[in-house]
Amino acid sequence: MTGVRLAALAALVLAAPIAAAPRDPLAGRVAGKPERCIPLTQNRGGIVVDRDTIIYDGNGGRKYKTGPVGSCPSLRPMTTLIVEVWGGQLCQNDQFRTIEPGLSIPSARCRFREFVPYTRPEKVR
Repeated sequence: MTGVRLAALAALVLAAPIAAAPRDPLAGRVAGKPERCIPLTQNRGGIVVDRDTIIYDGNGGRKYKTGPVGSCPSLRPMTTLIVEVWGGQLCQNDQFRTIEPGLSIPSARCRFREFVPYTRPEKVR
């Protein structure tokens, strides 16, 4: 009897749906000319997508894609960005750190690359 139960459990595990890949936050958008700085007043906090990608949401549905200059080993999804801002803009080469959920010691400093704006294409009438 236990062999039958074990086989049934294995069949359920194998039949379980595989987790869907994360949605691309820039799907359906077109890249614009990279910008050196973005205004903070028009943007909400950055979301870490992966080790190379941070997305900032701007006004009007615009999104900005950036990432670290070089390697930033502490940058991964679910980490919180601690950004050092000088003035009213977030700029290329500005420094940031990350902090892991549940921890209180931030990572070493990393720097932002340029910011690439992504917008939805104009609808053809």
